[in-house]
Amino acid sequence: MVGGMYPYGLIGNCHVSAHIHESGSVDWLCLPRPDSDPVFGRILDPEGGHFSISSPTSSAQVKTTQRYLPNTNILVTEVSTSKGDTFRITDFCPRFEQYGRVYRPAALFRIVEPLAGTPSIRVSCRPVTGWGKEYARGMRGNSHVRYDIRGEYLRLLTNMPLTYLYEERPFALTEKTYFALTWGLGIEDDLAKVSHEFLDQTTRYWRMWVKHCSIPVLHQEEVIRSALALKLHCYEDTGAILAALTTSLPEEPGGPRNWDYRYCWLRDAYFSLTAFHNLGHFEEMEGFLKFLLNIAYTHEHSRERLAPVYTLSQDLPLPETEHRNWAGFCGSAPVRNHNQAAEHIQNDVYGELVLALTPIFSDNRFYDLRTKDQEQLVANLARLCDRTIAQPDAGLWEIRNGWQEHSFSNLMCWAGLDRAHRMHKAGCLPSLTLDLDAARTRAAQALLAASKDGSLRNGPKDDTYDASLAQAAILGFPNREVCEATMQSIARALAVQAGGKETGFYFRYLRTDDFGRPQSSFVICSFWVVQGLARLGRMAEAQQIMAQVLTGANHLGLFSEHFVPETRTQLGNFPQAYSHVGLINAAFAVSPSWTTVL
Repeated sequence: MVGGMYPYGLIGNCHVSAHIHESGSVDWLCLPRPDSDPVFGRILDPEGGHFSISSPTSSAQVKTTQRYLPNTNILVTEVSTSKGDTFRITDFCPRFEQYGRVYRPAALFRIVEPLAGTPSIRVSCRPVTGWGKEYARGMRGNSHVRYDIRGEYLRLLTNMPLTYLYEERPFALTEKTYFALTWGLGIEDDLAKVSHEFLDQTTRYWRMWVKHCSIPVLHQEEVIRSALALKLHCYEDTGAILAALTTSLPEEPGGPRNWDYRYCWLRDAYFSLTAFHNLGHFEEMEGFLKFLLNIAYTHEHSRERLAPVYTLSQDLPLPETEHRNWAGFCGSAPVRNHNQAAEHIQNDVYGELVLALTPIFSDNRFYDLRTKDQEQLVANLARLCDRTIAQPDAGLWEIRNGWQEHSFSNLMCWAGLDRAHRMHKAGCLPSLTLDLDAARTRAAQALLAASKDGSLRNGPKDDTYDASLAQAAILGFPNREVCEATMQSIARALAVQAGGKETGFYFRYLRTDDFGRPQSSFVICSFWVVQGLARLGRMAEAQQIMAQVLTGANHLGLFSEHFVPETRTQLGNFPQAYSHVGLINAAFAVSPSWTTVL
């Protein structure tokens, strides 16, 4: 794909995840964690490893379709030839309740069944050992192949003849064929029985999870798919919420903007938790709260400064490393793992964490979470908000050179102090001696010092426009005139046009950064504009933009980080949690109440 939509679907179980190409090939899977080295990495290099199930017929004579089973994260790929031979691949990672807890093994199941004619398949399983990009050697067992990878075992269990599997020869598909790819896990029971039991229970789990979602009147299918995709970005073992499950998918084809997003940005987690709150799912908030408290009480530096990003196990994802032996997606090098942003100062994060914790102190459903530890955490975050007002930083967009004072950081300092002030007035944060009213006033003044012609700009020394400042309206900044003018400026200056017409997509900014001038829209910015307009009562405009931006999804309803509407090209890591979070929150913002339709 040089231009166009990503031809991939995502499956997972909140422990492992995989990207399945529309042809039926597993082209991205990292084990034993989403931020581990790749086992299958063909998405980033033709020789990067894959697990494909394909027709031996010429590709020109093969047609494939792909869909999710409704209201699940179970992916179905159908392959048919011009002769009418058709087979189906059902891919899933098991997830269901068992013995009082959620069972989510490091495993991927594939069920292949003939549908029409006399189809045959060719199976190729070629895992690599990691970033070294060396193929793992397979050892044949009785009904499985075992691969030694970094001192652990990857097993492929199947009822397919191992001779055909091992030699990658065509195999007549006359009955259902089963594959279970497991990491450090054996399956002793009958594989067909286990596969169907796991499939049935996983289907029921996801559909029950969706039934427990609150959804808006409008855009229901899109919200459900986004909710399911967002859930897969939760690493349940520690409570971290990942920005994406891929690395190095390029923001610009052939350019250097290729980053590893398989980590937990604290800022992103706030937006994600807002989406989960809208959906009525709160276990993710509790999981992230444990993740955050663990950082606060086990990292010596946390009282004075939080890093913007952590690994799933709360380390810093350093050092950022380039793997020059990997070709990159469609030749877009370099391929990177880890992320240098962990070394940044990003002052907005403290306010966003206060916002993330605000529901605990304002929603009585979370009464049991109001503990001394949480109050101390919020109090310290409020102090950090106060201390970092008007201080230079790398900003929301993680500028690597030329740090400066950013309006977005000041806005988030104001929002954090404003919410802390509300908590304090309600009787919370009794140990906090900070004058919160004075502090939030100072933050508001710092923010307004960066206004020009009535609208907020990127900073007091940078009068460029930035789409993130739509958050002023969303967060209820009390100067409505400034919010209105800022929304107007963003819509005028940052809108992406195609054929001389508005597309509903927006650049995050148009100033030159470390790597030049951005060339593609940033998807969540469209959803922020939708939310901001809705908050200001401009509902017709918001709904029009919402309808336009929904066209940026691929064939499965999944959104990337960036999008080029003129060529309908998805760019950046995929799917992007941020984009799906934006969709969910914007859909709630533009929807009428259920009382108007029931």
